[in-house]
Amino acid sequence: MSVQVTLSPETIHAVITQYFAATRSTNKAEEMVACFAEDGVSYDPVGSPAVQGHAQLRAFFQKIAALFTEVELREDFISISGHEAAVKWTGRGVGHNGQVVTFEGIDVFELNAEGKIQSLKAYWNPEVMLAAGLQVTA
Repeated sequence: MSVQVTLSPETIHAVITQYFAATRSTNKAEEMVACFAEDGVSYDPVGSPAVQGHAQLRAFFQKIAALFTEVELREDFISISGHEAAVKWTGRGVGHNGQVVTFEGIDVFELNAEGKIQSLKAYWNPEVMLAAGLQVTA
């Protein structure tokens, strides 16, 4: 018989807050990866190929951060249900061309029993980046 571990809403909120704080740190990729399970997976944006495991996640986060001279995401609203959370967020970045871009999205997180992100589905439109002259490639 397996024991079901229940994460408290406070624990889930703390992990989500830590993930978004990592987007604002100087060591973005490492701090973001630390929020994920070893075999965690990200669909960012949804419809693009899955990025799975710490090595792929690190490379993906480094690639996104490299598009900007400054970038950050701020969580606007967090809704928690069970081991999942939906987060409405706003991003702001400055491209290497000096262009400031603001973009929004909704992330759906699933956490594992250890309190790590098992999956992330990011709903946002990369076209906003293209309109600002940033090169976005999956």
